[in-house]
Amino acid sequence: MLDVAATIDALAERPSETVLLSDYDGSLSPIVDRPDEAVPVPAALDAIAALVGRLGRVGIVSGRPVEFLAALVPVDGLLLVGLYGMESMIAGERIVDPRVVPFLDAVAHASDDADARLPGIIVERKAGVSVTLHWRVAPGREPEVLGLAAELAHRYGLSELRTRYAVELRPPVAIDKGTAMDAFVDGFSVASYAGDDTGDLAAFDALARAQADGRIARAVRIGVRSPEMPAALPAAVDCLVDGPTGLTDLLTGVVRAL
Repeated sequence: MLDVAATIDALAERPSETVLLSDYDGSLSPIVDRPDEAVPVPAALDAIAALVGRLGRVGIVSGRPVEFLAALVPVDGLLLVGLYGMESMIAGERIVDPRVVPFLDAVAHASDDADARLPGIIVERKAGVSVTLHWRVAPGREPEVLGLAAELAHRYGLSELRTRYAVELRPPVAIDKGTAMDAFVDGFSVASYAGDDTGDLAAFDALARAQADGRIARAVRIGVRSPEMPAALPAAVDCLVDGPTGLTDLLTGVVRAL
């Protein structure tokens, strides 16, 4: 396990050959009850802006829509990957993976049904590409939400993705944060990712495989500690930091090292 100082050194050693990617919720932004209230730590925003142009590539890989990320993290030159890799934004252009397009009507129908049948539950429509049902504000309704999610997934031919206090209905396409890593670390020697949740484990696994296969020289996997982090996370990373503040301090340290 690397300490923070060693992690900073690894990211600053070959800046032009280094890609640094991060999750958003719980990593750059504190965990909140309502998804639309999640805003980045101001100092994290400053650090990301300072790193763009100094490292080979800097980006955010999130379950959020890219337009949400672009509004909250308005940094020129920042790569944005949304919905676990189903869409991306490069130089202001939003690109949706063509494999998900045939399922957009199904997502819309499932979203409408969830709105009608789950009063009081947050139904987060994600750019028409997926929909997430949140029970954080009503923890006692978890079985009800999961039951309806399973029913809607079966009815409309969608897949389910369990996250923290939520379940997402999405096109049944093999896209996750791991496939995003494979696409966006290509051509770099050092590749890093920071994340805190179950969906981030695929990204950490992908970086480990890329290093083992020789596609990158070094993987730097940064886990963001929280009371809700999955039990498998500490064993999947090279460095652990304490919440978004800890990640912010690490990113600021990389800026200073450069």
